Amino acid sequence: MAIVEQEAPSSLHTKSDSNYVEEKDAGINPVDPERSLSEPHRIYLLQRHGTLDLDPVPSVDPADPYNWPRWKKTANLSLVAFHACMGTFTAAAIICAYEDISLDIGVSLQRVSYLTSLQIAILGGAPLFWKPLSHRFGRRPIFLLSLIFSCICNIGCAKSPDYASMAACRALVAFFISPAMAIGSGVVTETFFRHERARYMGIWTVMVTLGVPVGPFIFGFVAQRVGYRWIYWILAITNAVEFILYTFFGPETRYVGADIEARSSALKHEYMSFRRIDPTPFRVSEFIHPLTLFMNVPVLFAAAAYSMVFLFASVMNSVEVPQLLQQKFELNAQQLGLQFLGLIIGSLLGEQLGGFMSDLWMNTRARRIGHKPAPEFRLWLSYIGFLLSIAGMIVFLVCTEQASVGKWTVTPVVGTGIAAFGNQVVTTVLTTYAVDTYPQDAGSVGVFINFVRSTWGFIGPFWFPAMFESVGIAASSGVITALIMGVSFIPTVILHWQGRRWYAGDGKI
Repeated sequence: MAIVEQEAPSSLHTKSDSNYVEEKDAGINPVDPERSLSEPHRIYLLQRHGTLDLDPVPSVDPADPYNWPRWKKTANLSLVAFHACMGTFTAAAIICAYEDISLDIGVSLQRVSYLTSLQIAILGGAPLFWKPLSHRFGRRPIFLLSLIFSCICNIGCAKSPDYASMAACRALVAFFISPAMAIGSGVVTETFFRHERARYMGIWTVMVTLGVPVGPFIFGFVAQRVGYRWIYWILAITNAVEFILYTFFGPETRYVGADIEARSSALKHEYMSFRRIDPTPFRVSEFIHPLTLFMNVPVLFAAAAYSMVFLFASVMNSVEVPQLLQQKFELNAQQLGLQFLGLIIGSLLGEQLGGFMSDLWMNTRARRIGHKPAPEFRLWLSYIGFLLSIAGMIVFLVCTEQASVGKWTVTPVVGTGIAAFGNQVVTTVLTTYAVDTYPQDAGSVGVFINFVRSTWGFIGPFWFPAMFESVGIAASSGVITALIMGVSFIPTVILHWQGRRWYAGDGKI
């Protein structure tokens, strides 16, 4: 049985954090805050939050992220979410300039696409290294270090004279920019109460998703007007600006408790403390600990179901656009970038259902039954996402094949928008579900999901062209439908009805 690290050991939990089942059905009697808290603690929470109905129940320390004012939590999450966005944003930024890069450094268009695939792969594996470090030294130092070195490596990309050096610099950028893509789930869990978690988890997940289409959408204009190398310069400038913003508005969320009387101020603790905050010795097993979640059925099923949808509705709809649409419609870099508008609109609209409506769905259920619903109740919304993702991919591929050469039509873009809507619903719902079933190690859940998603996303571009060639573009929608139904839809149905049985203990089989 795996040893599980506690993401927020200092918070007082009056309800079970690891067994999020319907307490009435499971026979669990959660502790009443009215009886378990001291009088000073009760008074503090009522003054700070106006209620004792908090899950988890925070300490009396102003430096405890659960006690931060709303604006501070939101500002910090905005920085973390944007940082996470920069991972996929950087990977996809050059998609609109594949043809320009191919001509400049003298390699094939397919080989240029590997510059994106390479980053996707590293974005999946690198957080295994960063997660233990952020656990010992805090999130803030890791994020600041990430941005400094990402800036330097993006400058290296801009100055690269050949394919090998550009690939090496791209690999380093992916390694250093990756922490927020996985640790973000831990930041949300460390900062926001459970009843609002899906809404704010959705901000982080939608930014990760939006990075894919927004990158080529913006940089299509840049590549067309000032050359593709300015893509790298702008990425470096963005890293530098975000470093400055983090310095002033990105406090530490890794709270391990403190002697409040001995500490000079909460401000110094949150912004000016660059030291080891957790003295626990490092263990080699920690660096692969998130991978032990392969034995956690609810988290594994959720990660696999989400990753299959992401592979097609996000990765395919982005990486293959130059080969499917640019060549058929004879688009320049700027026109190609505009083809990603459907993905952007679809993702933003999908988040309204996956995030805000997801929380509303769960809270309405809680009021109706008089107690906290099981995490599986959230999965009802994921079926909408699966079906819309399938429908969008069919529209995209069938309309792309049927379109006339050299005559642009909007219908493939509409298809990518529908698929992106479904993908974002699935992203937020399944990520939040996975964290809810295993919140005591939310950081590892994020790392694990990111690993599975990025691994599949890396492999996809290697076999997509072969599938289109052997099966046909339109007929490939049948393959995609079968994979989403077999890996995403059906396992989620099984998870929906059997999930509580699997995590009734510690989350393992």
